[in-house]
Amino acid sequence: MAAAWTKKAGKNSKGGLNEKGRKSYEAENPGSDLKAPVKSGDNPRRASFLARMGNMPGPEKKPNGEPTRLLLSLKAWGASSKADAKKKAAAISARNKKK
Repeated sequence: MAAAWTKKAGKNSKGGLNEKGRKSYEAENPGSDLKAPVKSGDNPRRASFLARMGNMPGPEKKPNGEPTRLLLSLKAWGASSKADAKKKAAAISARNKKK
């Protein structure tokens, strides 16, 4: 039987995994510690995620105009597009270096 994180039951409809999905992933992958998205602020984890996902290949929208899981995840982390994610990641990193 497939784990919840690979099925609809473990995915958040607004992007990423829900709590059930994160727990099922952690059960299958000992040592992992998935955390919920950080939607705002200067958290270095948020900057890292936005930089990584901003450089992911693939479209932001499906041919029918619906957003892909990539775009939904970016929105869950507070970015409106891949370009916006790169811009925000750079700004967060710059502010964190000044601290």
